[in-house]
Parts: sequence; C-alpha cells; structure tokens
Amino acid sequence: MPPVFSHGDLRLYLLSLLDEKPLHGYGIIQALSERTGGTYTPSAGTIYPRLAKLEEEGLVTKTRDGRTTIYAITEAGRAEVRARADDIDGIQDGLSDSVRLIADGVRQNVREAMKSLRADLAAAASGGTADEPPHEDPRQAARAEQARAEAVLASFRGSVRADLRTHVARGGTLDPAVIDALQADLDAATARVREALRG
Repeated sequence: MPPVFSHGDLRLYLLSLLDEKPLHGYGIIQALSERTGGTYTPSAGTIYPRLAKLEEEGLVTKTRDGRTTIYAITEAGRAEVRARADDIDGIQDGLSDSVRLIADGVRQNVREAMKSLRADLAAAASGGTADEPPHEDPRQAARAEQARAEAVLASFRGSVRADLRTHVARGGTLDPAVIDALQADLDAATARVREALRG
C-alpha cells in the first residue's frame, strides 16, 4: 500500500486546509482524518513540527486563544496555495485513490474473514475441523476468485493512476515509450488471461 502522502505533500496540504479557515492543531488532525475517510489520522508529532516549519517560512502564523493555539495562513501562504493549485488538485486526487485502495483492501479482508468463518462453522456443524473444509460449490469458488481478480485490478489501476497524477501535477513529463510499454504489458496480460480461460 503506498503512503497516503508522498514526500512534501503533507506540508502543502496543511497550507490548503488553513487556506479554508484557521484551525487549532487538533482541528487539523480531525480535518485530515475526515478528508481521508478515517484511514489516516496523523499524530501530533507529525503535525506540529510541520506547522512550526511553515511558521518559520512565514506561511503560517499562530495566536493564543486561551489555552488553545490557532494557526492561520498568511498572505505569503495564500500565494503559495494559489501558485501550486495544480499540485494540490493532484494531492487530492491521490488521497481519493489511496482511500479507495484502502477501502478495497478492507472489503477484501472482510470477505476472506467471512469465508473462513463460514468454513469453520460448516466444519463444526459436520463434526470436522476447519482443516478439513466441506466441499465448496465450484461456482461459489469461481465467484470468490473473480472478486479477488477485480480487487487486484482495482488496486493496480488506483496505484498507477495516483502515481501518474502526482507526477504530472508536480510538473513531471511522461515519455510515450513508458505508456507504450504499459499498453504492451497489459495487452500481453490480457492475452494470457483469455488463453487460460479458454483452456
């Protein structure tokens, strides 16, 4: 599973959050958790050093409100957010893909756990053990493998798509030969799968 934020992306994403409204540290942590569907909740040790660095760079200010420290973006910070709007869009797309991949993985783990639980229950009901599972319906087994194949494809698509979007958003170029090689590899994989299905 790729990391939720690539190197340097969290810093820029913090600026984009503060561009929306001033927040205290815990509010920033909550906002990140909400934006990632609860799949990423950074620690205070991750957030506060980055906020301090943004403050040193003159991109963020902090003020005290009683016992709470409120962080707000400066005009220089807003200028960076505007200048790097495409990068922020790429980060947001990458976040969406990461959340989707994590959710797919959770669903697959739940399916596998349920399958194992059903096998254990069936074995217990028949007086056997889980090491001696009952005969499985071939169509049910095929559906389970189909679901596994779809999860593999979704993971591949999401991972490559996130990498491509992030690369391009950061101003990277794409050599047509890389895409041609990807197309050739996918065509070859498709041919192998079709041949196996015919066999």
